[in-house]
Parts: sequence; structure tokens; C-alpha cells
Amino acid sequence: MSRRTIIGIIFIVAALLKLADMWGIVQLNWNHSWTEYFGPVLLLYIGAELIIYSFSKNRSQWLQRPVPHGEDGKRMCCNVRLGADEYVYRGEAFHGARLDAFCGGLRLDLRKAVISEDEEIDIHTFMGGVELLVPPTVNVIVKSHNFLGGVDNQTDGRSIPDAPTIHISASNFLGGVDVKCLEVKD
Repeated sequence: MSRRTIIGIIFIVAALLKLADMWGIVQLNWNHSWTEYFGPVLLLYIGAELIIYSFSKNRSQWLQRPVPHGEDGKRMCCNVRLGADEYVYRGEAFHGARLDAFCGGLRLDLRKAVISEDEEIDIHTFMGGVELLVPPTVNVIVKSHNFLGGVDNQTDGRSIPDAPTIHISASNFLGGVDVKCLEVKD
């Protein structure tokens, strides 16, 4: 675990202790008023940013996992909590996904996936991030609902006739999604 991750965890624990004291769950004898809610929120935000930055910049911490499928055997379902996972398609058919990132990062590489029809990806982040790599042979449409977060769609906005479309529906709370269109390197 990197130093940034540890510092981020310390910030989040400090913020949660402050909130617990303010709500009377524990007695730490910290003074509090309504303006002091800003401190815990700021600590939570800084802690989450440190953890996300740590995992996104240090790829050795990412765990490469086999592609998990949902109950129907097709749709991919991934949940990441306090960590970082990477899922890479290597010629398998892609049939949509549900991606959840809670205080962690998730990377989905679809550059070698077989995408033959329109598919949907539902993304939900809470103080986490998702990086999505798509091939240049598909169209991408993004719709998102964000609270102190966002989606960075780095596809060039082109429309390829008769190409399948990946519809991305993202909900972000203190988190974000990064969509990149990259060529496959052999």
C-alpha cells in the first residue's frame, strides 16, 4: 500500500470520527457547530482523492481479475470496494456491464472485446473512479448524473455508420468516469 493510500485512509477515519463525535455516537470532547460539518466533508474528499490518485497512478496495485458474468451468464457485474481491479477482454463477446466503485478504482479494457450490437454499461461511483477503454470501432453515448464528480468522455464524438454503440449511464457521487478510445497495441 502506498503512502498516499495510507494518508487517504487516515483522512477518512478522522472525518468519520469527527462525524461520530458530532452525532453523539462517541465522546471525543471535540467542539462542534454547524460550520464544522465542512471539516469532515473536506477530510472525506481529500482522503478519497488521495486513495483514487494512488491507485490510478500505481498500476502495480491493480488486481487483474477474470471477467465476472451476471446471473444471465452474459452481462458483466463488478463491485470494487477500497481497492482497484482491472478487467481485460481478450476476444470474448461483450454483452453489457454493471460497474460499482466504492472508495476504489475499476478499469475495464474493451479494446479486444467482440462488440457486435448495441450494449449498455451502468456505472455507479461513490468516492471512486472507473476507467473505460473502448475500441475505435464503436460509437459511445454518455448520460450521467453527478454530485461533485463527473465523466470525462475522451472519445472524439464521431459517429460511425452501422457501428455498434456503447450506451454509458453513469451516476457519480464524489467520483468519476474516464472514457478513452484507444487502438489495440500488440
